[in-house]
Amino acid sequence: MDVLAMVLVGGRGSRLEQMTKNTAKPAVPFLGKFKLIDFVLSNLTHSNIDTVGIVTQYEPQELMEYIGRGASWDLDRMGGGIHFLTPFSNIEGEQFQKGTADAIRQHQSFIKRHNPEYVLVLSGDHVYKMNYQHLIKEALENDSDMVIGTFNPTDLLSRYGILEVSEDGEVIGFEEKPKNPKTNIASMGVYVFKKDVLLELLKEPKINDFGSGIIPLALAHHKKITTYLFEGYFRDVGTIKALYDANMEILKLPHLIDLYDDTKHPLYANSTNQPPHHVASTKSVSDSFIADGSLILGNVKGSIISHGCLIKDDAIIKNSILHPNVTVGEYAVIENAIILEETVVLPKTKLVFKEPTLIDNDALWQLGAIHD
Repeated sequence: MDVLAMVLVGGRGSRLEQMTKNTAKPAVPFLGKFKLIDFVLSNLTHSNIDTVGIVTQYEPQELMEYIGRGASWDLDRMGGGIHFLTPFSNIEGEQFQKGTADAIRQHQSFIKRHNPEYVLVLSGDHVYKMNYQHLIKEALENDSDMVIGTFNPTDLLSRYGILEVSEDGEVIGFEEKPKNPKTNIASMGVYVFKKDVLLELLKEPKINDFGSGIIPLALAHHKKITTYLFEGYFRDVGTIKALYDANMEILKLPHLIDLYDDTKHPLYANSTNQPPHHVASTKSVSDSFIADGSLILGNVKGSIISHGCLIKDDAIIKNSILHPNVTVGEYAVIENAIILEETVVLPKTKLVFKEPTLIDNDALWQLGAIHD
């Protein structure tokens, strides 16, 4: 089956604050070894979908360098592979995305050139493992114009687009982030369209988002919309707390995403070429992920340490996440924090918080050096 994937990676992710100050949200580190984009790219590989448009906009350089030609995910294919679709200028002027649907609209020529039967539209910043062929099968078996991947959230339903589904399985209603949800069937932001149907819906110039625009428009035009219920682990990590919680959930329960599955659906990444991590024998490390290239001379508990970190003598790291190349000085104490890349925590500094808190070098300057 001829399927083209369009992966949306252009959003800033402003709710992640300074974490996305200089990079796109899908490039945010996850579990010490990965980036958020690794989930969707690995899913595409395991779904045998190898023609992929990466739709960029906000601070794309780090992400583009990380993905490269897609070799780490076996997506560097002749005639297919990875294609970066960037904002451009034409006779109508500069083109900047007004929303998720508008981002796809701007690259209709790419879709038309490949002329697939189906277009898979994905977000590059969700945490889940999924075989997209299940959605394609749903579209084929029911001759659906559109299939929406759905799940049953365990948190606030008002965070999501909520669907009403008839007894015969067709979508009959949709509300974007309703205050009083009518069902617990939430959209994952994963869509499969018949190519011609998608291009028809995108002709409406005032429709700029999939949730608030394309789905209601498709219902109004009586398109056949069905759903595929995903029963695996899925997290939208759009806030600092959601990102922190997802990291910690998987740290404690790695089977939630079969983290150590290296046969059916392994999670691939563009790994750094660094030496093994080193934990000093006299120190304490427990219930933690430690990535390559890190030297641990202090104490680490319930934490995630990314590659290239240095934790000096008698420092204490507890229930925290360290992004790449962080240095923590002697006798420093860090708890319930996310320490951003290249941050240097001075000796004896105390960073102890009740809620997950982002810390970078600028934040440390604002806080001042906090010593015993």
